[in-house]
Amino acid sequence: MSFIVTNDEATKPSAPLGVVTVTYSPGHHLAEFLDSLASGYSGETYVVLADNGSTDGVPQAAARAERVEFLSTGGNLGYGAAINAAARVLSPMRERGEINDEFFLISNPDVTFSAGAVDELVACARRWESAGSVGPRIVEADGSTYPSARSVPTLGVGIGHALLSQIWPGNPFSARYRADADMSHERTAGWLSGSCVLVRWSAFEEVGGFDERYFMYLEDVDLGDRLGRAGYDNVYTPLARIHHDQGHSTKSRRHSMLPAHHRSAYRFLADRYRAWWQAPLRFLLAAGLKARGFLLTRVG
Repeated sequence: MSFIVTNDEATKPSAPLGVVTVTYSPGHHLAEFLDSLASGYSGETYVVLADNGSTDGVPQAAARAERVEFLSTGGNLGYGAAINAAARVLSPMRERGEINDEFFLISNPDVTFSAGAVDELVACARRWESAGSVGPRIVEADGSTYPSARSVPTLGVGIGHALLSQIWPGNPFSARYRADADMSHERTAGWLSGSCVLVRWSAFEEVGGFDERYFMYLEDVDLGDRLGRAGYDNVYTPLARIHHDQGHSTKSRRHSMLPAHHRSAYRFLADRYRAWWQAPLRFLLAAGLKARGFLLTRVG
C-alpha cells in the first residue's frame, strides 16, 4: 500500500515542540535561554516554566510572550517533581495534537542553544528508533566539552578505580570508569545530563517520568538507568551544541547542597542494592556518605 502526500500536507507546519524548564529566580539566564531557543529550533515551541518559588519576577514576565506558560508548582518541589508537573500540563496538549506527540525537550534555564541544536537532537532521535532520550554536546566556558554522557555508576567499578588507578593505571575498573571519555562521536550512554535532554514521550511515560523522591542531584542518572532497563537507549550526539552556566543557582550554597547530593547518592544505590541480605551494605553506604559530608564540611 502506498500513500500520496499532497503539497498541502507536505508544507503543513509541524506541531510546536514542547519544552520544559524549571525556574528558581533565574535572572538574566531565562531571557537568553528563550532567545537562543528560537535559533536552536527551526519550528515553533511551547514552553512551560515550572516555577519552584522564584522571587525575582522574571518567569512571570517571560510568560507574557506567546507560547510561554508560567506554572507555579506551589513551592520548591525539587527538579524532577517540577519537570513531571510541567509534563502533566503538556500531556493533554499532546493528546489534542497541539504539540509534538513524539518528543519534548527538558532543559535548565541557564542553557543557551547553538543554531540548529534542537533540530539536531530531534534528527538524532529519529535516527535511533530505540532512543528514549538524546543529549547534546555541552560546551564549557573555556571551550572544553563537559562529560555529559556517562556510564551508570556501580559500587564495584567505583571502588576498583579508587583502589587501583594510581598503582595500575590500565586496570579494567579504571578503563570502564573512563569509558565515557569519548565526547566526539555519537554513541549510547548509561545516562545523559538532565541539564538538556530530548525525551521520547512514550518512553518517559512508560518509566513514570522522574522519580520524585530525588529533590536534587542524580535524578537524571536514575532516569537514564530506568530508561535503559526498560529497553531504551540514551543517545549522545555531538552535532547538537549547547552552552551551560553550570550550577549558577547553587554556587553560593555548595555546602548547604551537599546533604542533598548525599541523600540522592544513597537513594540511587540503595534502590539498586535493596535485597534483605544487602542491608549491611546499605548501612555502610549511609555511614560512609555521612562521614564524607562531615569531612568535606569541616575542610571547606
